[in-house]
Formats: sequence, structure tokens, C-alpha cells
Amino acid sequence: MASVTLNKVRKNYGAVQVLQEVDLNIADGEFVVLVGPSGCGKSTLLRMIAGLEEVSGGEIHIGERVVNDVAPKDRDIAMVFQSYALYPHMDVSKNMGFSLMLKKAEKTAIASRVQAAAKRLGLNTYLERLPRQLSGGQRQRVAMGRAIVRDPKVFLFDEPLSNLDAKLRVHMRAEVKALHQQLKTTSVYVTHDQIEAMTMADRIVVMNDGVVQQVGPPLDLYDRPANIFVAGFIGSPGMNFLHATFSKTGKADAVLADGQKLRLPDGLPLSDGAAITVGLRPEHIRLSPTEGLTAEVEVVEPLGLSTQFYARTEELELCVFAMGRPTVKAGDVVRLSIDPSALHVFDQTSGLRLN
Repeated sequence: MASVTLNKVRKNYGAVQVLQEVDLNIADGEFVVLVGPSGCGKSTLLRMIAGLEEVSGGEIHIGERVVNDVAPKDRDIAMVFQSYALYPHMDVSKNMGFSLMLKKAEKTAIASRVQAAAKRLGLNTYLERLPRQLSGGQRQRVAMGRAIVRDPKVFLFDEPLSNLDAKLRVHMRAEVKALHQQLKTTSVYVTHDQIEAMTMADRIVVMNDGVVQQVGPPLDLYDRPANIFVAGFIGSPGMNFLHATFSKTGKADAVLADGQKLRLPDGLPLSDGAAITVGLRPEHIRLSPTEGLTAEVEVVEPLGLSTQFYARTEELELCVFAMGRPTVKAGDVVRLSIDPSALHVFDQTSGLRLN
């Protein structure tokens, strides 16, 4: 195993800068997830670590070695792609052991490693099958088994679950996490799915437009997003954002476009009239009989264990997530109470967090 360190790593395609001086330290044995919208540079960064893309500037270290000019086959990494990339004419056993066959390893050693990996992945009974005889989830396990057999210093995953259906993705997500807990191999995982990132990562790296927006444990990013982009990207359902004006007449308030007010945490570094954006998670909004924002319910989505509904004020729409089955229906006028300590306050111009 080994750490992975990126120092001021850049990537240009001609005059277009795709990655802008990325600094990142991934500890030995850590599972780090790169997440962000399509085109943010996360897959390019992964391919640079793998050696499949040239580095335009900066250094990439795997362990103590700078690998900028090291060929992919000599970096001691294993990569699992979105496409399974299995050889259709080879059975599962040969697919999993193919990299060792190329290295001319002894047949007994290859068989031993393949058997051990197959046991971990529940593939023992499928070793003689061809890829076309397997389900999508089984093929993805074979692709992971091929990586495990190599016993690399670093695993690289490029959206490996995106071709699976929703139910199978949840199952495979748990399998990948359990596998990492067994192997303790340094892993870098790319996804655009923030739920995958939240449930799998030791740390998440949120990227946008080639820039790292924030790095940290999943719940740190959820509870204290550094800016509006991270706040909006992390969390499902997403955070509500309300444009407001800061007012301090004895206590700090956010004055919304329709004149309604939200009490804010004390101590914000703002002057009267400052333009702010207030963020609030759907689960932090409570139905109240007497106090809070007045809004009309537009849509109710019963989920069984919980209920999600959308309510609109004169100017704003709010998503509310409530446990249980509150008796609300479209057309109801409700009061929505919000604890000031649960609010996230951002500068409207820079998007940076203020509290």
C-alpha cells in the first residue's frame, strides 16, 4: 500500500485549463472519493494518477516516488472502469488472472490469488463462466477481482457502478466499502453521485470547474459546507437557498423578498443591508401551529417512513423533509419553523460561508 500526494497538479488542453493547481494528500489505506458534476475534472485527475493522461504541471507522488514520467504498468496501481472491459472469450478465472499471466507468474500462484479474490467477492461458483453468462453486478465483481489479484499499492475506481440499476448500485456500494475495509488498500473513487460519496468515503473531495472546492469527512461537508456550491451539491434532497437582506435591529434577521423574516445566529460579520443567501436543509424545517414562515403546500410526496413536500411563499419554494406521515395536502397553508442554529449563511456575491 502507499499514500498518494498531488502537488500543484495542473492539466491543460491547449489554452484550456481543465485542472487548476490541485493539492491533495491521500493517506495510506484511505478511501477518498472525488465528486462533482460532469466536466469538473475528476475523471481527468484520476487518469493522471493512473498515468493515462500527461501532467501539464506539478507532481504526483505514489508513496515516495514521483510518477509523472512513470508508465502506467509500472505505477503499481489497478483501475476499475465504468465499462467492465472483460475479455469475452475468457472465463472468469482467466479474466481475473490475466494480468499475472502477462507477468509470467507461476500458474499455482495465479490460481491461488484468483481463488482468494473469488472467495472475497462471492465468485467461487462462477470461475468457469464466460462474461456473457453473468449479470451486470457479477461482471463488475469480476472487474474488481481482476484488480484485487494484482495486489496493487493503489486502487483507482472510475464511476464503476454507473451502468448498474438503482437497486444493484446500492448493493454494490456496500460490497465495495466492505471490500476496502478488508483489504485496507489506498483507494481513489470517482463518481458524480453524491450519495455514493457520502456513504463510501473516508474523505470527500468536491470539485467544480477544475478547482477543489472542499475536502473533508462526509458529515463535515454536510454540516459545514465551505460555499454555496458544496452546500447545494452535497445532500439529497438538496439544500434550500433563500436570497435575503441582513437586518440587525436588536437581533440578527434575514429579510426575505416577500418581507418575511428568519432569525439568524448571532455574531455574523455583516452590516445592515448586506445581501446574503440563507441555506437550510429540508430536514431542519418543522411544521408549527403558530410560528415561522407562512407557505402554501404545492406537492406532497409520501415515502412511507417519511414524507417530502414542497411549499411556496409569495416569492420562494421550500422543500421540507419530515419523518412519519404529517397530515398535509396540496393547497394547505402551513407555518414552517426553523431553528437559527441549523441555518447556513453565505455571502451572496462570493458564495462563501459566513457562519
